[in-house]
Amino acid sequence: MAEEKINIEETEETTEEEIQADEQAVENEIDLLQNEIAELKDKYARVHADFDNIKKRLECEKYTAVEYANEKFAKDMIPVIDSLEGALKSVEGEDVNKEEMFDKLKEGIELTYKQFLTSLEKHGVTKVSHDKPFDPNIHNAVQSVDHDEVESGQIVQTFQTGYKYKERPLREAMVVVAN
Repeated sequence: MAEEKINIEETEETTEEEIQADEQAVENEIDLLQNEIAELKDKYARVHADFDNIKKRLECEKYTAVEYANEKFAKDMIPVIDSLEGALKSVEGEDVNKEEMFDKLKEGIELTYKQFLTSLEKHGVTKVSHDKPFDPNIHNAVQSVDHDEVESGQIVQTFQTGYKYKERPLREAMVVVAN
């Protein structure tokens, strides 16, 4: 019987040692999990800060893009201004023949007009066509007339040229339409 008491006491002692070992293992696991949570919180804070920085940078880039959106257009208009200045300079001077001056001025204006239209077309601005049937989306009928030579709904005359940016009207063409 004495041997049985020792075995029971040893079993109880082993159980206490096991409990202490289990508690130590749980504490170690808790420490590991707390460290992992701290690392994840740090990682989250860094990612969140990076996201905020990216958001601010994109906002700044968007503002800059909007602010300077017309830069290419403006650069393409500078040669047109140069041409107009050249035309004005060509008619300065008192020794120029009036007829010759008029011809030079007319030629300069025509070339500048073509250059201006080319620059606009390069940026998606085009004239509204007048040889197509009347379209209320791009034409504004200011008058309608009876016309024998033209079919009803056709444009007879244009008072003011219309323009569109890509497919969106910038200004409607003011036209006369046949009845």
